[in-house]
Amino acid sequence: MEDSTKVVAPGEPLQAARPVIVPRRKITRRLLLDRLARWIVTLGGAAIIVSILAILFVIAAGVYPLFRKPTAVLLGELATSLDSTPLAVGVDEYREIVYVVTASGVQFVSVKDGSVLPSNPLQGLRGATVVGTSGLGRGPLLLGLSDGRAIPVEVGFSVTFPDGKRRVESELTAVDPIAVDPEQHPLTRLAYASTPNGPMTAAAIGPKALILVTVKETKALIGPTTKEESRQRLTLPIEGEITSLALDGRGEDLFVGTSFGQVIRVDLRDPNDPKVADIAAATTRPGIGVSMVGFLIGDRTLIVGDAMGGVGSWQLVRADGEGQRLVKVYDFLAHTGPVVAFAPSRRDKGFVTADASGIIHIHYGTTGKTLLTLKAADVGLNAVTFAPKVDGVITVNAKGGLSQWTVENPHPEISWGSLFGKLWYEGYPAPTYVWQSTGGTDDFEAKFSLTPLIFGTVKGTFYALLFAIPLALLGALYASQFMHPTLKGIVKPTVEIMAALPSVVLGFLAGLWLAPFVEKVVPGLFLMPIITTLLILIAIFCWRFVPISVRSRVKAGTEVALLIPIVILGGWISFQLGGTIERLLLSGDYRGWLLSVLGLTYDQRNSLVVGIAMGFAVIPIIFTIAEDSLSSVPQHLVAGSLALGATRWQTALRVVLPTASPGIFSAIMIGFGRAVGETMIVLMATGNTPVMDWSIFNGFRALSANIAVELPEAPDGGTLFRILFLAALLLFVMTFIVNTLAELVRLKLRQRYRSL
Repeated sequence: MEDSTKVVAPGEPLQAARPVIVPRRKITRRLLLDRLARWIVTLGGAAIIVSILAILFVIAAGVYPLFRKPTAVLLGELATSLDSTPLAVGVDEYREIVYVVTASGVQFVSVKDGSVLPSNPLQGLRGATVVGTSGLGRGPLLLGLSDGRAIPVEVGFSVTFPDGKRRVESELTAVDPIAVDPEQHPLTRLAYASTPNGPMTAAAIGPKALILVTVKETKALIGPTTKEESRQRLTLPIEGEITSLALDGRGEDLFVGTSFGQVIRVDLRDPNDPKVADIAAATTRPGIGVSMVGFLIGDRTLIVGDAMGGVGSWQLVRADGEGQRLVKVYDFLAHTGPVVAFAPSRRDKGFVTADASGIIHIHYGTTGKTLLTLKAADVGLNAVTFAPKVDGVITVNAKGGLSQWTVENPHPEISWGSLFGKLWYEGYPAPTYVWQSTGGTDDFEAKFSLTPLIFGTVKGTFYALLFAIPLALLGALYASQFMHPTLKGIVKPTVEIMAALPSVVLGFLAGLWLAPFVEKVVPGLFLMPIITTLLILIAIFCWRFVPISVRSRVKAGTEVALLIPIVILGGWISFQLGGTIERLLLSGDYRGWLLSVLGLTYDQRNSLVVGIAMGFAVIPIIFTIAEDSLSSVPQHLVAGSLALGATRWQTALRVVLPTASPGIFSAIMIGFGRAVGETMIVLMATGNTPVMDWSIFNGFRALSANIAVELPEAPDGGTLFRILFLAALLLFVMTFIVNTLAELVRLKLRQRYRSL
């Protein structure tokens, strides 16, 4: 065969290289494609950034109204032609008709022009005048008369829409008067409650004396309801005189304010033997008189106002080994003068107080905050009321002048303290963190502390990573540095397939199969790491005594397959031994032993189950990224270490592992992000109880699971709806901060090991 290769002789000139001639049309097309690709990539990146910012904007827009300051606008001031000094005021839910209690009864006034609307005169006065009222907005209104009698009345409003226009008409219903005081003292201070057993009336008939009228109603299956009326006169051991009364809706406790600054609780649980149960100094300074007492909705929180303008909330707290006692919960912004009027909200724990100078404060009982301060034009304020929809405040002064404000405050229960701090809720012995968004009664007080949810998110992530990181990293280190390539080609894809399992499937298995199984073998489960490790060490030690002819048949890097039966045997021994230990040392019931000795309760769906299930979901991500990072370490570093006499373990731990640390750190952070945002496993494998307890045997509620559970039932635009948006924003911020810190650390580690 002829060789056509040209051999250049020394000194012979070489032929100059000629540039490749590419057609202009081809170059132009390539440039256009490059430019188009650059535009598409740039546009795609910008679209992703804009989408993320848009999502963040939508979430922030949903959260913003929670922290918007409440506002109030004065709608107007009206002069009315009432026949006497007002004692109390109320309004319908559309704020079209105001009813005012005066000496002649109840008068209705139009909010539009201040005219007094025609109404039927109050029956049963018989020449007496109204001198006192019970609290408004808590069922029937009781009017105290000057002759010792009292008339229960119902003020209602009917709404119709003739010709498409709303028409509000007032209704006044009165029943037969109650002869409260046979000696006919004027009833200027009285309280009334419609209890489940019948109406109850308390009225002051002297400086230290009051009278209690109880009507016990007995309903028969056949025939009319029978009523049994009893009347008791009480003389209280107080200093000063009675200034105000408040009776809870259950008829269990009567609270009496005195001119000496005390609040006395009279226990009425035994109607035949009422007794003084508690005396508390409730005013700003000792000796300053109590000017008003009243309940918030639910009749659990008592509001006390004094002659120096102080306003405080009190609750009955049951101490260990003692009965209930009055405890002050909050002090609110004080008035400059005596508190003369009080009105609770009918929808939440808000209330309004006013002094005679025309200063009105809007407070919220749960948070202890004063939300707004209003100023009426005229002094001599007599009464104040909250609109039924909590969207307005109406006051009336001694001359009958009405002032009306519209109030914009849709989320009064929200503050930084209520979301992230401890609050003293009704019925609780001390301030605490609570998430409880719904309840069974209208008096329920929603509790929106996000702290238990943040705690649950961190707790679930911690136990999941505690299970996943050691297994994933050690597996990745072994697979990259010691495992035979053939076996690695089977193991790694198998582990990666685990990542494709839907989390809902893992949650389903965890909730319905794993949780009951773990409950049966908890002692053995804790023995498994110890027993299995011992068996593996024993197996490795015995491996040395196996003949070389046998050992040589096992390929290097496939020895791990021989440990599979050892691990299975270790699990079986652990479960058997766990049952034995439970019978001999744990009284045959480890759950009872945990409760009696360690004070821990065992929930079937707990953090241990979530740690295993969520760890199973996180392991593939950490394993794959860490293994890729370890396998990418330059081979010249490994070869150099081995050439210098280091063993394979020394090379893996001191050369490969530090060099791959940026990738390993990224793997852990991505696993952390997966665990933080995991929803379905947490939702199905835990009890979703928002408790703050690090016990591995208790459940928890995470932010993501809480959003999934409560968002479908949250009213659009309501407080719960917006708080769930805030929870999503917290998840976003947590993930952003963790990823940013992880990236900074990863860049620093990469820069550190770049020179290797």
